[in-house]
Parts: sequence; C-alpha cells; structure tokens
Amino acid sequence: MHNHQTDYNLEADIRRQFALEDSDLRTYSPLTLAYIGDGIYELILRTIAVRQGNRQVNKLHQQTSRYAKAQAQSEMMETLLPLLREEELQIYRRGRNAKSYTTAKNASVNDYRRATGFEALMGYLYLDGSTARLLELVKAALENYTPPERQGSETRNHKGAEDG
Repeated sequence: MHNHQTDYNLEADIRRQFALEDSDLRTYSPLTLAYIGDGIYELILRTIAVRQGNRQVNKLHQQTSRYAKAQAQSEMMETLLPLLREEELQIYRRGRNAKSYTTAKNASVNDYRRATGFEALMGYLYLDGSTARLLELVKAALENYTPPERQGSETRNHKGAEDG
C-alpha cells in the first residue's frame, strides 16, 4: 500500500526505539493483524472518549465498549465495504475467513467473523503506517453507527434513562 501522507507514524517510532525489524505484512496471519488491530482501534476509541472530557473511568469504559463489541464492528463494516480499496478488501476478507478458535461473548458467528476482518484491516493499516487512512475509515465507521443503547434514547423519558 504505502501511499502515506505526511502523518505521524507511531508504529515506525516503536520499531526504531526498540530495534524491531520491518517485516512483510503479507506474511502476517490475519489473526495476528486482528490482534494488533483490536488494540489500535481500542486506543483510538479511548483517545476520543478521554479527549471529550474528564469523566469517571467506568463512564469512559461504557462509552467505548459500545463501539468495540463484535456486533458494532460487524455493522460498521457494512458502511466501510464500499469505501475499501482492493488491497484493503483482501485484508478484510482474510480476517473474516480466518479460522479462529475463540468466539466473542454475546455475538453471532457471522458478527464475530466480520469483526475479526474489521480488526485485521485496522491492524494492517496501522502496521503499514497508513495512519491517515486508518483514522479516515474509523471516522466513517463511527459517524454512521448508532449503538443500540442510544437508538431512540433521546425520546424515551423513563426512570434510569441516561443522563448524558
């Protein structure tokens, strides 16, 4: 891929600082890409939540976990599929089709597999140094996704409703 804009590359700095080799991403298993992708996506979500205001940690966790669930990532992929370049689509499909020996809590097999594809794509873009593209896709995904807990909550006015 390597059509990097002049954006900051955290991954390259980590590689330099710890004298790690730059290896061919095409040799990485999709589950390895998903492993790092899960972490970088979580970091992006947490950064957004923290920068939106200093709150109790459990409130921050509640906010981010809605977007980190397999079902959420699966739905976000529906938004992202038409935006993906051919190489990105191939990475997503490899992740989606990977044989995983674990399953997500409270997620269908299809949601879990699509979420694995989503995370593999995130991991690939991060390791590739395509930070601007990674953030562009995450932003598109977040802007077009409404967590189930939020849908219609503005109109409901019952005890226990969220206070913001």
